[in-house]
Amino acid sequence: MRPSSGATYRHVQGLSRGLAVLHAISCSADGWSSISDLSEATKLHRTTVRRMLETLQAEGYVRRNPSDDNYSLNQKIRQLSDGFTDDEWISEVANPVLGELLQKLVWPSDLCTIDGDCMLVRETTHRFSPLSFHRAMIRQRMPVLFTAAGRAYLAYCSEEERQQILRQIIAGDDEHASFARNRVLVTQMLEKVRRQGYASNDGEWSQQAKIGAIALPVRHKGNILACINVVFLKKAMKVPEAAQRYLPELQLAVAKIETLLNERDEPAPGKLLP
Repeated sequence: MRPSSGATYRHVQGLSRGLAVLHAISCSADGWSSISDLSEATKLHRTTVRRMLETLQAEGYVRRNPSDDNYSLNQKIRQLSDGFTDDEWISEVANPVLGELLQKLVWPSDLCTIDGDCMLVRETTHRFSPLSFHRAMIRQRMPVLFTAAGRAYLAYCSEEERQQILRQIIAGDDEHASFARNRVLVTQMLEKVRRQGYASNDGEWSQQAKIGAIALPVRHKGNILACINVVFLKKAMKVPEAAQRYLPELQLAVAKIETLLNERDEPAPGKLLP
């Protein structure tokens, strides 16, 4: 039986309950809520609340404090709470800047966002670059630890998010997981990124052993929103040469995107902030 409200499909009660739990946590005074508090706020049974929390925690949207069994919103929730969608800012802000970067460097670039234990290519100039070696890059998933974009994200995100990402990678059973389990090597790699001011890879990803890249993070509201790389063939140049030639333009492109994002957040003249 379909509802009489005009909706095509039956109301998904489980989704509504999960959203109610998220809303209740976001409204808590100190950002933390117990199962009892959430049960009272949502009028849901404690068992139902716990089931919702365990699912939301597994998906990365909430985190649990083991010392008192309270819950708070996790870093991933910001993907849902920005004032604009990823597609909007990528198409309206980042895309034109990537086009300008391509005109200057010729080598292709990718804009990537974190997606669980991988980086997801959200925009690319591969299809327009005469030097491109991969035309179909949109929606491709790339390992965090073996790519310049992933290393840039991991090096500059918050410690809490960094550990969460590493835990997800370690849960796997491939070379990506094996590398993540060596915390000494991971720490050294991230320290190198911060020391040199950019991330790089030089064929460490076995599926793209002929490829090198440099990358920088795009920051917004104190978070890492995405990372942008410049990709090149290893036989054409080494990473230090690529950094010397292309890093200044990549830095300017990132700075321009960050400025445009900040300008989008500013209220129109005469309009008061809520």
